[in-house]
Amino acid sequence: MLLSPPDMKFLELRVSCKSLLDRDTLNKSDPCVVLMVQNNGQWIELDRTEVIKSNLHPIFGKVFSLDYYFEEVQKLRFEVYDIHGTHSIGTRDDDFLGGMECTLGQIVAQKKMVKPLLLKYGKYAGKSTITVHAEEISGNNGYVELFFCAKKLDDKDLFSKSDPFLEIFKINDDGTEQLVHRTEVIKNNLNPVWEPFKVSLMSLCSCNEDRKLKCLVWDYDSRGKHDFIGEFYATFREMQKISSGNKVTWDCVNPKYKQKKRNYKNSGVVILNDLKVKILYSFLDYIMGGCQIHFTVAIDFTASNGDPRNSCSLHYINPYQPNEYLKALIAVGEICQDYDSDKRFSALGFGARIPPNYEVSHDFAINFNPEDDECEEIQGVVEAYQNCLPKIQLYGPTNVAPIINRIAKVAAGDGNIKDASCYHILLILTDGVVTDMADTREAIVRASYQPLSIIIVGVGNADFTDMQILDGDDGVLRSPKGEPVLRDIVQFVPFRDFKTASPAALAKCVLAEVPGQVVEYFSHKAISPMSPMRELLTPILSPLATTPTE
Repeated sequence: MLLSPPDMKFLELRVSCKSLLDRDTLNKSDPCVVLMVQNNGQWIELDRTEVIKSNLHPIFGKVFSLDYYFEEVQKLRFEVYDIHGTHSIGTRDDDFLGGMECTLGQIVAQKKMVKPLLLKYGKYAGKSTITVHAEEISGNNGYVELFFCAKKLDDKDLFSKSDPFLEIFKINDDGTEQLVHRTEVIKNNLNPVWEPFKVSLMSLCSCNEDRKLKCLVWDYDSRGKHDFIGEFYATFREMQKISSGNKVTWDCVNPKYKQKKRNYKNSGVVILNDLKVKILYSFLDYIMGGCQIHFTVAIDFTASNGDPRNSCSLHYINPYQPNEYLKALIAVGEICQDYDSDKRFSALGFGARIPPNYEVSHDFAINFNPEDDECEEIQGVVEAYQNCLPKIQLYGPTNVAPIINRIAKVAAGDGNIKDASCYHILLILTDGVVTDMADTREAIVRASYQPLSIIIVGVGNADFTDMQILDGDDGVLRSPKGEPVLRDIVQFVPFRDFKTASPAALAKCVLAEVPGQVVEYFSHKAISPMSPMRELLTPILSPLATTPTE
């Protein structure tokens, strides 16, 4: 059993078009592609490309990043518009240059999809086509940040200096060229310094340091007729030769000038000022490196659950079938225990009067051993739960902040260790909306800075609408003072949604976000896996470049 969603991949999509309709009278169309995703039957804009001026065959530099789930049909729609003036989509029909619908799965299966663009009512947009390239960004990948500049470029303008920009193309195995990045235009400057940019190593060179990269320098023209300044070829291996104080340079050559002019040397030089690499570790990299997942369960023993001796109680122990608390505990706990070497789990309760003085406690060990609240394996937690029920009095209110603060304090101790050795999961099982909502929000904001994820499972038929506020899916959770969480660490699920489903379905749902939360925490702290079981980015990077960089 895997804690991470086994069928999820991260994809990058790149888009180009050919033979677009020309809607402009004086110039050619200024196209932009809008990517829409279908959510609950509604088309929602996910992202859009840059606008390319006066071009009917645009190759867009913008990269669309998406999660891909094998088990889901993910419908996409690409819409091409001619943009007038500001970067806003026009409402007139003649602004629409065509659209194409497909699924992400179809793009993945083909890797390179070419489709005709259609106007309204299914009419073809002339001979217009759109091409979508897909590349998977896997766990053994990373990002590189590149800093380019140029010196003494040829001047292509009569009354001013050139307006240079740089394009980098990856040369594929079949000889085709794929745009990796297009820099911004530096106006009126023969010694441009372009903004640094980040690109995945998969996009840059398909994780092959010897793959050829074709680099072109142009003088920008607002009508789309850019003047060619020169070109050079590079590899990622060459780029890695950069070291402190030393820069990598290439002659920017115009082949026509080289052929015609005897003393021609170059049309300027392009310089790589700096290169930074950031490794992307996956959840499995941390687990295989020795990270332990410490699991804690907190159980609601408030009176609203009903008398455990009554068969209508949510805590009723049926000898033939586990109650909802046990079903949720076992479904989640059995997966988490695979990632904890000592198989010992903290088991806590809240909202009950406990012996010997029968005072209300919102943070007690259900084995009644405050010195050691851990139980042996999930079965030990089940037994402790069953044994404690006759000894306590269900009471209230439903306060969960004390337990969140307790586990966050333990996690903070582990968080002070500067390695990826431990991460905590707190499973809270409750039958109602928490009473101390303000304190709980504050506790979650504080806990978001620690190596901790919180899963809340709502048991029974209560109205859990107010609990959705704790799950950051609909917006950023904030403390009562307005401070946002550093990370979204809470997942809330009503158990009733899974009553007829298998335990695996519940576990998959409530644990789906944990792998990303683990990676997000350690990445934010710039902490690498302790001892990866497999080489990352090998042989792609030299030892110098494999240092994780913020």
